[in-house]
Amino acid sequence: MAAVPPVPVRSPPLAAADSPMPTTSFHYVGAALRCEGVPLADVARSEGTPVYVYSAAAVERAYTGLDSAFASYPHRLHYALKANSALGILRLLRGLGSAVDANSVGEIGVALRAGFVADDVVFTGVGKRDDEIDRAVRLRVHAINVESAGEVERITRAARAAGMCARVAVRVNPDVDAGSHPYITTGVSGNKFGVPADRVRELCRAIARTEALSLAGLHVHVGSQILRLEPLRRAAETLVRLASELHDDGIQLEHLDLGGGLGIPYEDGMVEIAPADYAAAILPVVAPSGLRLLLEPGRAIVAQAGVLLTRVIDVKSNGAGRRLAVVDAGMTELLRPALYRAYHRIEPVLRRPDAGDRYEIVGPLCETSDTFGEPRSLPPIEVGDVLAIRDVGAYGAVMASNYNRRPMAPEVLVEGERWRTIRRRQTIDDMMGLEE
Repeated sequence: MAAVPPVPVRSPPLAAADSPMPTTSFHYVGAALRCEGVPLADVARSEGTPVYVYSAAAVERAYTGLDSAFASYPHRLHYALKANSALGILRLLRGLGSAVDANSVGEIGVALRAGFVADDVVFTGVGKRDDEIDRAVRLRVHAINVESAGEVERITRAARAAGMCARVAVRVNPDVDAGSHPYITTGVSGNKFGVPADRVRELCRAIARTEALSLAGLHVHVGSQILRLEPLRRAAETLVRLASELHDDGIQLEHLDLGGGLGIPYEDGMVEIAPADYAAAILPVVAPSGLRLLLEPGRAIVAQAGVLLTRVIDVKSNGAGRRLAVVDAGMTELLRPALYRAYHRIEPVLRRPDAGDRYEIVGPLCETSDTFGEPRSLPPIEVGDVLAIRDVGAYGAVMASNYNRRPMAPEVLVEGERWRTIRRRQTIDDMMGLEE
């Protein structure tokens, strides 16, 4: 593999630690929507649509705001690659000092390609294959977050075969409801994730007796899009209690990994957790343990930094009298509305001053679920207009597919007055290459 060039450490504008992560990178100048200093109409004209556009400044502000809130205590942010694993985004975060949380051997490979080293990586996932475990062991990742006694046995075999000692942390299922959508709640007893809290102590004792393993810590992740502090605090309390019990057993840990899950305000009226409030709720719980703190933010770092630009290809009324705006992006580019009935704000890239109408924004795919939600009040829409679907920096491009043989959309990173393509548009040849 070619050497990765050094990434310069930027000096981003600091977000106030007691305020929510800002989203000021996308704003109107007159009638034109911009990302930082770049008119989004220029990006759509040059790259075509659909296209994802990310603000480097928004990523930097979000990362720095969270990191600064925990500055008083030993900690490290392990950005969750599952939110957005574009190389351009990862190299930006590496330059800011981030580590990473990977959920597959593919994500580990992308992290290494972006310039992270193995000790920057925590490896999470409820179903790690033997080849993935072997790769993580041989790389000497910072920790493998284990999900079961069976996985401990598989890691032990891999470590012994390699003649190495694997660092592991036990993922705890604390039976804490995060209060988010049931599809993204991961910490209640009925979920597939982690080891029930009442079985953790016994498993940790077994790990401590195994020469091929080193018990580095405990891990918990109770869900995603969390907008309340209480479940995060309760999960931290569970880990600290277990760490204390293990200390009584003569088992000393190195870290507590509280996962991620911080939500963002997709809709008007939603109130996100401010970084300072998060730190104020967590640090008094964790600090008495004296253990290093790991956090795995994903959505909170990148979601608000991205928009999806899409062009209107038809405007019509359906039999129920609703106005439909058919766009060239669909569930292949943004799955969340079809999968979760998730809400994303939609704005015109060039807005008209006239009184508007209510439009249902729908995609081109042969699926009734290929819609971006309930009818929206928008200025008048015409064929050829470009719309911006907001807050797609997380779980947009990473969940995209080639359904209907649609090529993957390009990704663009804006830095001040300039922008560059960090992932080109996929071609039919790219799609067919593996088949030919």
